[in-house]
Amino acid sequence: MSGSTDTGPRSVALVGPYTSGKTTLLEAILFATGAIHRKGSAKEGNTVGDASPEARDRRMSTEINVATTTYLGDVLTFLDCPGSIEFWQDGANALMGADAAVVVCEPEADKAIMMMPVLRRLSDMGLPHFIFVNKMDRASGPVGDLVTALQEAAEKPLVPRQLPIVDGEAVTGYVDLPSLRAFAYKPGAASEPRDIPGDMADDVARARYEMLEKLADFDDTLMEQLLEDVDPERDAAYDHLSAITRDGHVAPILFGMAEQGAGVTRLLKALRHEAPAANAAAERAGVEPGGEPLVQILKSVNTQHGGKLSVARVWRGRVADGMTLGDERVAGLFRLLGRQTDKLTEAVAGDIVGLGRLERAVAGATLSPSKDVAQLPRAPVPQPVYALAMTAADRNDEVKVSGAVTKLMDEDPSLRFEHEDDTNQWLLWGQGEMHLRVAADRLRNRSGLSVKVERPKVPYKEAIRKGISQHARYKKQTGGHGQFGDVHVDIKPLPRGSGFQFDDKVVGGAVPRQFIPAVEAGVQDFLGKGPLGFPVVDLSVTLTDGQHHSVDSSELAFKTAGRMAMLEGLPKCDPVLLEPILHVDISAPSELTSRVNGVVSSRRGQILGFDARPGWQGWDILSAQLPQSEMHDLIIEIRSLTSGVGTFTWKFDRLQELHGRLADEVVETYAAG
Repeated sequence: MSGSTDTGPRSVALVGPYTSGKTTLLEAILFATGAIHRKGSAKEGNTVGDASPEARDRRMSTEINVATTTYLGDVLTFLDCPGSIEFWQDGANALMGADAAVVVCEPEADKAIMMMPVLRRLSDMGLPHFIFVNKMDRASGPVGDLVTALQEAAEKPLVPRQLPIVDGEAVTGYVDLPSLRAFAYKPGAASEPRDIPGDMADDVARARYEMLEKLADFDDTLMEQLLEDVDPERDAAYDHLSAITRDGHVAPILFGMAEQGAGVTRLLKALRHEAPAANAAAERAGVEPGGEPLVQILKSVNTQHGGKLSVARVWRGRVADGMTLGDERVAGLFRLLGRQTDKLTEAVAGDIVGLGRLERAVAGATLSPSKDVAQLPRAPVPQPVYALAMTAADRNDEVKVSGAVTKLMDEDPSLRFEHEDDTNQWLLWGQGEMHLRVAADRLRNRSGLSVKVERPKVPYKEAIRKGISQHARYKKQTGGHGQFGDVHVDIKPLPRGSGFQFDDKVVGGAVPRQFIPAVEAGVQDFLGKGPLGFPVVDLSVTLTDGQHHSVDSSELAFKTAGRMAMLEGLPKCDPVLLEPILHVDISAPSELTSRVNGVVSSRRGQILGFDARPGWQGWDILSAQLPQSEMHDLIIEIRSLTSGVGTFTWKFDRLQELHGRLADEVVETYAAG
């Protein structure tokens, strides 16, 4: 087998669905490489990864965990990415700085569909990757079925490079196909060589030939050997596999049990020999060789007591403590092992390090000593699909919430915080309920801010269905100058989407020109909350006549008269409730489309049609229109039906009249609340 080359430091992202065991695998890797002397467990809450209070409380990853170690002289940084789709933005940001990825999955064929989004993302990026089938002690079906299901979820050819050895119902070891050597798992120790079981000889020969056949599609020399029935030597087989994997043409499949440490050393050896060098990722990212140091922020964390720490990939040159990046000075350079930070004097291309006190650095930003530097590509930010209305638990903290949330958005670009004017609520938008509740916990844990969250109100509107002419007079005598304003207005409905129009047809100075804007202001003042309790839209108001008093008339008097005209007139105009309708495109596996159809129908949705999802074999996009009032927990139900992989995009479509019992309930609810 060929030896390791001088590749420089490399980074490997651990990705895969929630519960696949990525954090346990990271713990096993750190133990196997001597970075830690005792393995922690997620149950006991003492792992290197998932050390934040939010992760410990939920026993799940809520952000990337970074850990640097060495294996046989090679520096490897592992980026353990959250498995939940709600926290995927952190994983997407981390992948931008990775040299390779290990996709961790469970040995169940029916869960392979959960792998498709991440495998698709890796293929689109051109990022070389490996698949580590974890928890083989819990495997319940044939390995062949699992590999077939995984291949259906993947774009790249998958190449099993091991064949598990099954004794009864237990997986006791594996056969390494390139070398035709067998190993037995030893709990808590390195695997030991053993003979290939006699009853596996035919299966091993067939699996090895199938592996070489897939590799030969990318290697002419190997293709010629197979055509001539020449069996490649062990080192040659390794060399073919390593080169083709480094180029990202295939994804090798390895098996193991991270909790017992089984298969971890073989995975490390594969990464050491088959993960590409750091300069390959730099070339893929568009980093020109030479020139001043260049780094990219993968993650920033505003800690409660230690200030801001930014996790960064060094793309080019050397970065030293005290160096200026952008317009800020690096105040601390660290190697990271979970929450443990070890000071460094410098970092080189390929390193993943922590940079202290870069207060203006945000996830995805590219920095160099020059202030004006071309930005490298950033991870795409998905559209938010879930919102909660947020208020400070203590009114005295209201002014602090916006600044604290802004810091969270610096760390996580998939969060959005905006004010809904119609409902007068501040909405925190994200990728799901857990995502937002973790954000609320971080506000409490890091900033000492307690917040209350609730379901957002729907921004209903109201309109009118008939027009009238209305007269209003405001007259007040207080002993000195009084107040007098008299107006006649025509109120008429407009087509949907027209908004508000104000005109005047006053002749002869019945209402002096200087008072007409005041009438319009009074009219608009009332339109903020109409007879049903909601903003009024799609109507015109025309000032046709009026009276004034040379002494007592004023802007205030005519503004009040204008408001009175609307107060008295709109209830006579047959007001109607309008609910916002959204256009929604739901993406889901084709075999689940009928169930998604049922969800849409149960939410008063109108299905517009179906189409194949471009580039996603076996997936559909269902287009529909749904009332916004039915959208709040749609993402929860869609994910529940699709093993977490379904999603949607949305946009406002129109306002639509709502009648009957539903309209009455909305008006009553909002009036009471």
